[in-house]
Amino acid sequence: MGQIAKIQEMLTSGKISCVELTKKYLKAIEDSNKELNAYVTVTPDTALETAKKVDEKIARGEKLLPLEGVPMTLKDNISTKGIETTCCSKILGGYKPIYDAKVWEVLKNQNAVLLGKTNMDEFAMGSSCETSCFGGATNPFNTDHVSGGSSGGVASAVSGDIAAFGLGSDTGGSIRQPASFCGIVGLKPTYGAVSRYGLIAYASSLDQIGPITKTVEDAALVYDSISVYDENDSTSQGNKNGSTFDSLDNDIKGMKIGIAREYLDGVRDDVKECVLEAAEKYKEMGAEIVYFDLPALKFALPVYYILACAEASSNLGRYDGIRFGYKTEHYNSIHDMICKTRSEGFGDEVKKRILLGTYVLSAGYYDAYYKKAQNLRGTIIKAFDDAFKNVDVILAPTVPMTAFKMGQATSDPIETYLTDICTVPINIAGLPSVSVPCGFNKKGMPIGMQIIGDKFKEGQILNAAYKYQQACPEKFKDTKWGVKL
Repeated sequence: MGQIAKIQEMLTSGKISCVELTKKYLKAIEDSNKELNAYVTVTPDTALETAKKVDEKIARGEKLLPLEGVPMTLKDNISTKGIETTCCSKILGGYKPIYDAKVWEVLKNQNAVLLGKTNMDEFAMGSSCETSCFGGATNPFNTDHVSGGSSGGVASAVSGDIAAFGLGSDTGGSIRQPASFCGIVGLKPTYGAVSRYGLIAYASSLDQIGPITKTVEDAALVYDSISVYDENDSTSQGNKNGSTFDSLDNDIKGMKIGIAREYLDGVRDDVKECVLEAAEKYKEMGAEIVYFDLPALKFALPVYYILACAEASSNLGRYDGIRFGYKTEHYNSIHDMICKTRSEGFGDEVKKRILLGTYVLSAGYYDAYYKKAQNLRGTIIKAFDDAFKNVDVILAPTVPMTAFKMGQATSDPIETYLTDICTVPINIAGLPSVSVPCGFNKKGMPIGMQIIGDKFKEGQILNAAYKYQQACPEKFKDTKWGVKL
């Protein structure tokens, strides 16, 4: 039984009231957040107000909706009306949106209990959560290590049991990578399956909102709830294949699981061993393992950074000190004010990516970089299309390594960019992928693998992930923090 089902069973049976449960989570946040630094904003009034509504509904004998009464969190780039939303950047300090993101509107209508907003890399740019202006969230398995990025605060909160589930965003691995580092489940849905309305943009053609949870069942429940069509998002298509939760227990005998040899290149030995052990476990369950070549993967990392930075340079142009957010105190002209505001308001990593993006879009370099990257994006998409003619899902490492120590990202930035090598191809191609725990290194730090599917095949990848979870429950370990149900 997943965390969500367990919580609702406790609520409906009267073992605990929603107000009592919410207070437990709020107390756990108070006790743990100094070390985990997962939350940047806590919303006790909002949480308790919703909890009271849930208790009243239970008292009336009404049936609860799938996520009703469940304490949860949102990454700090998901708009919440009247609640500060900063993208963990100085430039958005004090910004309170005047509308809700579609995903939060859906959850709010289900009476999900919002505990607060969680830490992230500034504007979702980073792989360790350390580019946040609030300092990085730490890993509940070892607080000397990073939680991952950019949705590090959500992963830290869920792994540390100070939220039952959370929503993050994934532009190049920002849900799956921290889920892998923190030993939990992270689902990056198909591009367009979940509305991006109200998500503060990094790279619009790559961004996707998705759930971070303790179990596969929970990921399916959350995905089913938030994957609705939204007319406010021109790329929105919603869930095209019905309930993923209902398909979790399908037999995977005969399923063709592909392993691209290129996905194992440059991957640390302990990670590779765990992924290949998982492949053997699938074989025992009756699946067929198919090794194949996917040479287009070698283009993925440069293509991603060119396209993502180009889109970021455009999307972040709106932060000028005039309309909202931070504004410099001393300036001589409008031009001087905008330059100083952006120089003071953005962190180093964000400025670096804006400059790179502006460069690849500039006259004389557009064809050499941006246009070539777009053409190669088409090559990568076609390569995955061809692969899925021969296999049902693809099994790969989520990250080539386990969580590194705090501070390593700043001392060795190239190494941190390489953490994206396994995840970015999925965003380029717009595919769904779920990261699940598949082992631990010698120091007890989690290792994750990802199961990749064809477009809108969330049900298939979650089914494969669920079967693995059932076969290897020991890979899904708890941490010492937070609320124990």
